[in-house]
Amino acid sequence: MFWADKLIEKLDRDQPHIINDSKTPSGRAHVGALRGVLIHDVMFRLMKERGFEVRYTFGVDDYDPLDELPYGKDEHFRQYLGMPLCSVPPPPGSTASDMSDYYISEFFGVFDYLGVAAETYRLRDIYRAGEFDEAIDQILRHADVVREVYHKVSGSQRPATWYPFQVICEQCGKIGTTEVTGYDGKEVSYHCRPSLVKWAQGCGHQGKVSPFGGRGKLPWKVEWVAKWATRGITVEGAGKDHTTKGGSRDVAEGCLRRIFNQKKAPLNIPYEFFLVEGAKMSSSRGVGVSAVEMAEFLPPEILRFLLLRSQPNRPINFSPDEQSIIKLFNDFDRSHAQFFSADGGGDTREIYALSQVAPEGEYYAPNIQLLQALVQMPHIDVVEEIRRRKPGGSLSALERTHLQRRIASIQYWLDRYASAEERLQLQPQLPAVAAQLSATQCAFLHRLAERLPNASWQADALQSTIFDATRITPIAQPDAFQAIYLVLFGRTSGPRAGNLFEFLEPDFLSQRLTQVTYAQAQLWQESVVEREVLEQWLQSQQGKIASMTTQLQRLPETEEGEIAAVLEFTVTLNDGKTHLRRTRPSSEGEGEVLGARC
Repeated sequence: MFWADKLIEKLDRDQPHIINDSKTPSGRAHVGALRGVLIHDVMFRLMKERGFEVRYTFGVDDYDPLDELPYGKDEHFRQYLGMPLCSVPPPPGSTASDMSDYYISEFFGVFDYLGVAAETYRLRDIYRAGEFDEAIDQILRHADVVREVYHKVSGSQRPATWYPFQVICEQCGKIGTTEVTGYDGKEVSYHCRPSLVKWAQGCGHQGKVSPFGGRGKLPWKVEWVAKWATRGITVEGAGKDHTTKGGSRDVAEGCLRRIFNQKKAPLNIPYEFFLVEGAKMSSSRGVGVSAVEMAEFLPPEILRFLLLRSQPNRPINFSPDEQSIIKLFNDFDRSHAQFFSADGGGDTREIYALSQVAPEGEYYAPNIQLLQALVQMPHIDVVEEIRRRKPGGSLSALERTHLQRRIASIQYWLDRYASAEERLQLQPQLPAVAAQLSATQCAFLHRLAERLPNASWQADALQSTIFDATRITPIAQPDAFQAIYLVLFGRTSGPRAGNLFEFLEPDFLSQRLTQVTYAQAQLWQESVVEREVLEQWLQSQQGKIASMTTQLQRLPETEEGEIAAVLEFTVTLNDGKTHLRRTRPSSEGEGEVLGARC
């Protein structure tokens, strides 16, 4: 059963539900912030599909203090440390109303891109409208209970003068530097302490002020409680760092029971981090990739798939390297094929369906590695080539949309993330690294070039021609393909070679393959096998051999230590495939004797 279905089974179908999530917009949201967004979106979609009365709300925690500087924005924001985010001006040139609006608007743009239909609200509006006033009064009157829960649940010791509230200083406008020390039922006493926190300095002002109508806010652990108690939230997950034993979630649940007498907290969905090459992402430290950058990079269905294919309690470890990107697209394409196949079912079907921004029919999508190669060939009209390759020779509007998304994704990757080694640029001249090829690899390229003029210039036929050349050289297939990629791209890997050849000019390809040279004696040195090995191979093919010839090959001149002659066995099997094997001769007529014995 899909993880979300198990959670939905725990919910009362007869009551209305509110799924909630939130974000503090203190910097560009990294892509990891989308994990909670989409986990809650999955719950919302499936509950709605199953007939629940359900809403999905998303809060902007813009009353939080600016307690760390967004990466690369120190100069502008440093002077506002300690102030509510909604009171901090946006960077110069922005049309946003404030810092929180500047960052959250960008994040909400990604919501639209991914088809997340959450109702958004801002905490400043909730506080200023007085929606939390009753909860604030209850919490301040039970400050001793909050202190007790903090101590019992998390081991955090708070002094008897500590109250779970921070006001906006009437003198300096900071909220992160104020400490409330008393509550008389109408007003709180507070001190804007110069050294309360390390990241901001208070002005030293002391005073009394009403805690209601947006003049301050609750600490976020207790703010969680106010949300649950007043907004009817029934489902709200959080990152694993908040849901460990004795963590923020336990503190909030303890306060909810003790102060508001609510026995049942919203359904929790603990989820793991989104990691980049093993490191937790952080917007303040500039680690990883922002949500908007990832949305610019990946098509929406691929990004949703990346974030949803792992269960919430498993981390996602992402790296924008070539191997990881190709695997991601290939995994999605397999999921797509399974979804539309007769036997596609289970979690694969559910994950694929939930990866869609909106339901779509089946469509043709070209292999991402082939597409990656075509995009890097300036003489190729990529869309036209894909249209030509598709069975039927035409692309629907849906297929063109997905094709253009993939082309844009590849180009973005090439521009932003691809290393020099990962770029698949067809080299105008024979790359210098071709000098590293072995004699066997060079001989294979020559054998291949000899066969290309007679090959049908189609991907599958060309792939078969490559395999034929490997058997007649002979050479291990990985070494053969490495040789192809080295002489064309100066790197050791690439797309399916038959597909690639189809888009290259035959004369250019044959010329490039034969630009490498090799010594016959060196080829023989590398490719001869002991007689016992050859005999074992021939015996393993008994019953499969259609014909076999032997030929003694000699070199007119050799240097000391070089092989002067080899005995070549050319063996054609019943499947029509021809293999070549070499061994050292020890006597005239040995080929006939060995062949007869086998």
